[in-house]
Amino acid sequence: MKLGELLAKSEYEVVSGSLDMEISDIIYDSRKIVKDCVFVCMVGANFDGHDFIEKAVEQGAAAVVVNRDVEITGITVIKVYDTRKALALMSGEYFGRPADHLKTIGITGTKGKTTTAFMIKAILEKANIKTGIIGTIGIIIGDEITKTSNTTPESYELHKAMKKMIDKGCKCAVMEVSSQALKLYRTYGINFDYGMFTNLSHDHIGGVEHATMEEYIECKSRLFSQCKVGIVNADDKVTPVIIQNNTCEKIETFGFCNSAELKAKNEHLISDFGYIGVHFETEGAMDMSLNVDIPGKFNVYNALCAIAVCRHFGVSEKDIYDGLNEVKVKGRVETVKVNGNYTLLIDYAHNAMSMENVLETLREYKPNRLITLFGAGGNRSKDRRYEMGEISGKMSDLSVITEDNSRNEDVMDIIADIEKGLAKTDGKYIVIPDRTDAIRYCIENAQDGDIIVLAGKGHEDYQEKNGIRIHYDEREVVRDIIGGIKNV
Repeated sequence: MKLGELLAKSEYEVVSGSLDMEISDIIYDSRKIVKDCVFVCMVGANFDGHDFIEKAVEQGAAAVVVNRDVEITGITVIKVYDTRKALALMSGEYFGRPADHLKTIGITGTKGKTTTAFMIKAILEKANIKTGIIGTIGIIIGDEITKTSNTTPESYELHKAMKKMIDKGCKCAVMEVSSQALKLYRTYGINFDYGMFTNLSHDHIGGVEHATMEEYIECKSRLFSQCKVGIVNADDKVTPVIIQNNTCEKIETFGFCNSAELKAKNEHLISDFGYIGVHFETEGAMDMSLNVDIPGKFNVYNALCAIAVCRHFGVSEKDIYDGLNEVKVKGRVETVKVNGNYTLLIDYAHNAMSMENVLETLREYKPNRLITLFGAGGNRSKDRRYEMGEISGKMSDLSVITEDNSRNEDVMDIIADIEKGLAKTDGKYIVIPDRTDAIRYCIENAQDGDIIVLAGKGHEDYQEKNGIRIHYDEREVVRDIIGGIKNV
């Protein structure tokens, strides 16, 4: 594509050179320069792309996009006000503006983005609307998962992913839109068909993320200046601030309060061996009685959010019912099929707060025993280990301590730290360093009515120890153990 065509949506100044040149690719990482590319000089907390312009020229870049004056000759130099915004707009042009050819749904909020995205996908695909997801677990198209480094990838990767979705037959793209993505303009230039707000709590404050809660809220609110229809949680006290400067054609609400357009009522927990979830009813925009195959009353909010947007796609009530009743979110209190009258879950909980949330939720189901298998990552804070040990000791009937990405540390040293936290409680525990052996112990000793949580790995499919990363998927491990028991 010609450089001038890439810049069609951008405001810029040609400092030197010509726009009439073919560009092979758009690159924003100086380590990935290719011949005849345009190098966009991004600025981050710990780097400045402008420092690598000479290297980019030496390696064959044909043009650079900058946001300050630079001294360089023999190359086309384009100056813009903000290189992040320029990258977003140029990437959209490079991939043929894929967001214009998909129904796009952007979800922001502190919690619930991943689960809501999977619920939307489950419902829409019941209605034969092929849907892709971009979020925490990766880029998901059909059964293919491509891992990403951020919840919301850089703008170039976003447009590339949406172009691939179109090529694979998707009609809809659901995107988890993080506050960092909005702050750093990764979604800049995308006019979402639907923007959604789940909830907001104190998170991501400090460091390089957000200086204050006010900034965090302001960044979240930006989504509602770039979507056509806003769908928001009427029960969240921050919602009025989130939408106060919106430019949406319409704002719709969901929640438990009477003012919500889609209202939930009569929620209660439901469980059977291998199935734990929540039942609720809706009234207002839709009148339905539903079950969600994910535990916790808070998932009623996620389901409401999903219903609120999916009803705009002409789906049937059966599509909604079946989608929510069968939805699985990889690594988020994910049930795994077992042979026995107990429930086995895989969850990503890998710190004290997430572990406490999960165990508190599962306690509400009044299990015979709540058994928590977990470890802690190597080369990470020891405080996390103490805290996880203490939480599990207080809330579990049995803790099974094992390995979890010990990296370059001795797993027994990590376990010793976890035991210090457990020692503050009266909780029973057992140490089984090998994770597969630990899972086998849980399965072979399960009792009727138990809930067993394999915590820490979640959607991960690897184990990292002694500096080496090896394939390790707990779903496969469980399947092999159960298969072995069958054959005994």
